[in-house]
Amino acid sequence: MIDLRLLREDPETIRASQRLRGESPELVDSLLRADEERRAATQRFEAVRAEQKSIGKQVAKASGEERAALLTRTKDLAVEVKAAEAAAGAAEVALKQAHMAVSNVVAGAPPGGEDDFVVLREVGDIPSIANPKDHLEIGEALRAIDTERGAKVSGSRFYFLTGVGALLQLGMLQLAIQQAVEHGFTPSITPTLVRPESMEGTGYLGAHASEVYRLEADDLYLVGTSEVALAAYHSGEILDLDGPRRYAGWSSCYRREAGSHGKDVRGILRVHQFDKVEMFSFCRPEDAAEEHQRLLAMEEEMLAKVEIPYRVIDVAAGDLGSSAVRKFDCEAWVPSQQRYREVTSTSNTTTYQARRLNVRYRDENGKPQTAATLNGTLATTRWLIPILENHQQPDGSVRVPKALQPFLGGRDVLEPVK
Repeated sequence: MIDLRLLREDPETIRASQRLRGESPELVDSLLRADEERRAATQRFEAVRAEQKSIGKQVAKASGEERAALLTRTKDLAVEVKAAEAAAGAAEVALKQAHMAVSNVVAGAPPGGEDDFVVLREVGDIPSIANPKDHLEIGEALRAIDTERGAKVSGSRFYFLTGVGALLQLGMLQLAIQQAVEHGFTPSITPTLVRPESMEGTGYLGAHASEVYRLEADDLYLVGTSEVALAAYHSGEILDLDGPRRYAGWSSCYRREAGSHGKDVRGILRVHQFDKVEMFSFCRPEDAAEEHQRLLAMEEEMLAKVEIPYRVIDVAAGDLGSSAVRKFDCEAWVPSQQRYREVTSTSNTTTYQARRLNVRYRDENGKPQTAATLNGTLATTRWLIPILENHQQPDGSVRVPKALQPFLGGRDVLEPVK
């Protein structure tokens, strides 16, 4: 949630952010009204409650007609207090709904929509491959990917990773965890089922609610990223944040991928289940921009290890999730499509998630303040696509990046299975 102090002091900044996102600035006006109505209702409740307490003390000292009058007023006040309390409660609920509807305030992202990103840099040489095969054709020849049996067992857009495919993924994720630990991150294997307040707290029950799987019988949600569990890990706590607190979460992830079509549903690009190592940081708000660059550098270090060309883009405001004020994507080159495709993203969500989840720290004066949170992908199943395609050889074999060779028994080349 946004800071209500900013809303009261500078609502136009929030309206401008809404316009950049392509969202309604009228939501800001609705929030302003809800804030005013909540404060008025709370003041009314506190006033009549104070009067009720005051008269209660007077009754004990009064007698005769004065006592009778006070008792009559006491009865009237009981009704007023009950009504005022109900009104204050309803105003609080209305404020929360209006508050949840307003996205975080954009900071530094370029204007525009999905196609208006800014390319910050391109890294690595695009390989010259005559008639490149796509990752599924390569994976099937290696007996690394089996989508046919995945669909038989679970339905469309499920798959098996078998043999060297399983080893590649496990090696890639272990490499990511190793790197994270080297950089001071705490490794974590996180729950993949979370309560509604955890999902809502990270902003995934708004515009992206259609992407989330829900288990109605248990009122639990399957996460689409371990960001959700890691964000909620310290919910309701006051942290010691002399420096950022960093985690690297390994989990399976689940997404409905509603609306995906065409080439995106071939192979393992857009699937319902995948594995991922996600970085997550808690820090002071003034350190968030620097921490964002640190997470991006971590992602680029991993991409260099698996030896694939990529570019870094600054995502436009209209393509940001509701929690992010700025997001950088790394897009790997995919030879079969002759284009870059997203493989990582890192978002600065400032205090938006932490305010919802009540994650705080103590400032220099010992006063609790809202923390900032950030997230970034360090490796995920989708990376197998550019790894297989960029390292394919004319004979159908695949060269194994040096950093991954120890996880495949030292093999430097994967051969098709006859």
